[in-house]
Amino acid sequence: MTDVEIEKENAAIAKEYKQLLKISYRLLTVEDKKLIRKAFDVAVDAHKDQRRKSDEAYIFHPIAVAKIVASEIGLDATSIAAALLHDVVEDNPTYTIGDIEQLFGETVARIVDGLTKISSLNKEMNVSMQAENFRKMLLTLNDDVRVIIIKIADRLHNMQTMDSMLPDKQVKIASETLYIYAPLAHRIGLYNIKTELEDLGLKYTEPEVYNDILTKMQESKEQQDNYINEISDVLKTSLDKEKLNYNIKGRPKSIFSIRRKMIKQGVSFDEVYDKFAVRIIYKSDIENEKFLAWKIYSIVTDHFRPNPIRLRDWISSPKSTGYEALHITVMGPKGRWVEVQIRSERMNEIAEKGYAAHYKYKEGDDKEDSLDTWVSRLQEALENPDGNAVDFVEQFKLNLYSKEIYVFSPKGDLKSLPKGATPLDFAFSVHTEVGMKTRGAKVNGKLVPLSHELQSGDQVDILTSENAKPNVNWLDYATTARARSKIKSSLKEEKKIIAEDGKEILRRKLKQLKITLGEKSINELVTYFKLKTSLDLFYRIGIGSIDNKMLKEFANSRSNAFVSYFKNKIRKPSIHPDIDKDEITAKYDMLVFGKEEEKLDYKLSNCCDPIPGDDVFGFLTINEGLKIHKKNCPNALSLQSNYAYRIMFAKWIDSTQQEFTAVIKMTGIDNLGLVNEVTKLISNSMHVNIKNISFESDDGIFIGKITVVVKNTNLVKTLMDRIKKINGIEKVDRV
Repeated sequence: MTDVEIEKENAAIAKEYKQLLKISYRLLTVEDKKLIRKAFDVAVDAHKDQRRKSDEAYIFHPIAVAKIVASEIGLDATSIAAALLHDVVEDNPTYTIGDIEQLFGETVARIVDGLTKISSLNKEMNVSMQAENFRKMLLTLNDDVRVIIIKIADRLHNMQTMDSMLPDKQVKIASETLYIYAPLAHRIGLYNIKTELEDLGLKYTEPEVYNDILTKMQESKEQQDNYINEISDVLKTSLDKEKLNYNIKGRPKSIFSIRRKMIKQGVSFDEVYDKFAVRIIYKSDIENEKFLAWKIYSIVTDHFRPNPIRLRDWISSPKSTGYEALHITVMGPKGRWVEVQIRSERMNEIAEKGYAAHYKYKEGDDKEDSLDTWVSRLQEALENPDGNAVDFVEQFKLNLYSKEIYVFSPKGDLKSLPKGATPLDFAFSVHTEVGMKTRGAKVNGKLVPLSHELQSGDQVDILTSENAKPNVNWLDYATTARARSKIKSSLKEEKKIIAEDGKEILRRKLKQLKITLGEKSINELVTYFKLKTSLDLFYRIGIGSIDNKMLKEFANSRSNAFVSYFKNKIRKPSIHPDIDKDEITAKYDMLVFGKEEEKLDYKLSNCCDPIPGDDVFGFLTINEGLKIHKKNCPNALSLQSNYAYRIMFAKWIDSTQQEFTAVIKMTGIDNLGLVNEVTKLISNSMHVNIKNISFESDDGIFIGKITVVVKNTNLVKTLMDRIKKINGIEKVDRV
């Protein structure tokens, strides 16, 4: 570079720095400016020999990130300094975190350290590694939520300046942005940034679609502006008459959201009716905000007929991101539906700046932001490190983007839950102990199943019992990450407890067969029963799915193998036609259908090649019977929308975890206390639940029918043998 070019570049850097101070959302004190200046000087020095792919000086990137943090997100001087320094430690080995702490203090160093850790994770990797790293990234929230917020700003600037990158790199970064950063921005309340990240993500993942919609939007801009002016002209007279201080403007919907609507509704660009919204922003002091919002609502609905089912009141019940506004959909001129958003200037600031603006308007003890509540909830979801990382990120994403419903506790407290939540999710949101002890639930005073989908406005009362505990079916009812992780942890604990008992039972049974329980015999048993781990073996012994007969067969095969070894020096596999090993040992190889979890004949479809463990559904074909498709199969949308009546619920299960129903019929001589003895015996039997029960007495003859839920036939046989021993019972059959 020539001296003139260097001088020109330095002038541009200085200009960017001055602009950074000027556009800050916060009022910067003299101390703040000194801190930012020092961070700027260190960043300039650390990056002096670096250039970006576009050949501009690297320092322009940290300044741009700091500008986003300062104006668009509105964070404080500490965050602006951390944003300027976010790549220093990673890119320049002469600077360490210790140096940053010495120069700028513990807070800035902690944020920079968190950002450095995240950057070191995002290298080329397969999806499960990437998911694991997202989980680690989210754990940095524990250190300081500003780490994630600055990372979002960093990602936004990278997305804005990706043109000079190789296409495959662009697609990778854009996909990652749509996968996690846009949902994170949404959850933190950074709606403007979320929208820009989504649009830029689409620009690089589906460039033709993006450019096509962009062109069409530019072509129809003039027409839309005229339409908004038409609405404004109608409203202005009435709003001015009430002496309101307001501003009306049109807001075009994002390219990404238009694309989503086109896919979801199966329509073309021209058929998407709400491509823009009208926003009315009014001036008000905090005391009159709510009153004025409803006054404006009244004026709008005087002129345009509202759609009653499309009213969204986020002023009375703000979103958990802090978002407040009134949204109404009205029939505008020319018979077109238009969304009208009513916000005060304060609400508008919160909608645009998210966390920072919400925090600015809190005072004293009230500064406990809803974001902090969300962060603590998130921490609980991250507590369980054993889960599958991809599942975790998928579940986490669902919770990030989910729409909210508002339900009441019995005392009238309002709780926000994701749409589709059940009483079980509500129970775990109240407290882990309440969730764990849930016995049932009442919604609006009526008993409902735990799978009941809650609606906004429901009043939920959780019934608890000391004896209640989670069972495997709860995973079908719970939707939130918190509830699911707690249930999974509990089931694992229960499995370990049963396995401990199973180990002792196995030790005793093997002793009778003259076999010592040790590492060698355990490995042989695991191999013989086609299991994965010793825990699986002990658990199956504990629940009784591996019984004495099977262990004797194992002992025989062992001695046969021993004899044949000396005869042939070759071990031949022993065949046991009377043992259905697949039924005992299968792991996620069993497909069950419908609410009753029936076993049916099926074929796997070729279009998406589902494998055990995938989320699937059954489709009843005309010629080929029941075919299995993955839920994200390319044909899924078409099949589900056109042939909904042929869709059958299906899921893969671990066959040892499946519960079966068995009906036991008993007859005998009626005597006092017989019913009590029978029910007491069943209740005390481990791993047996009563689903249905009926008893009748006819001229001294006792007839009883009990439907029990068990894991295998051995438990039913044992139960029937015990019932036979009750005094007065003459005959016990399985129906």
